[in-house]
Amino acid sequence: MTTTGLATGQEIPANPLDIVEEIIAANDWPFDRASDDELVAESRGRWCDYRLFFVWRDDVSALHVSCAFDLKVPQTRRREVNDLLSLLNEKLWIGHFDITAEEGMPAFRHTLPLRGLPAGASVEQLEDVVDAALTECERFYPAFQFVVWGGKSANEAMEAALFETIGEA
Repeated sequence: MTTTGLATGQEIPANPLDIVEEIIAANDWPFDRASDDELVAESRGRWCDYRLFFVWRDDVSALHVSCAFDLKVPQTRRREVNDLLSLLNEKLWIGHFDITAEEGMPAFRHTLPLRGLPAGASVEQLEDVVDAALTECERFYPAFQFVVWGGKSANEAMEAALFETIGEA
């Protein structure tokens, strides 16, 4: 991921979406800033395109980040996907995966509380949150595919997703 051009020590904007917008622009990702409090961007991944949603809530001084991928979970596979979510979320240090109620799509979510920070969010914090969202989606996308389209169990999908190869073929 590309970093922004903001220099250390430079005054940080009060609204963290201003920094997020710079991060997104520095990566040449398409985005739309619907309002001062909402930003939507797309990032091309190894497995699919990811849709990033950012919402700033000034009243609670928190930035919500969501990263979704276009994979609809059929009702017949929801129970197994819910088991997968439990296994996936045990592996995460920040954020969590869930399934959106309306579309039945997997999404990574994390809320960054910023209350009491005089300068607000740092560029590094926001880059880390964006990076974590995309990294975890890339890491676990195959597990969702194994369960939804491969008919595998949550345990089988986790074993396959966490299997690390050494070297290159």
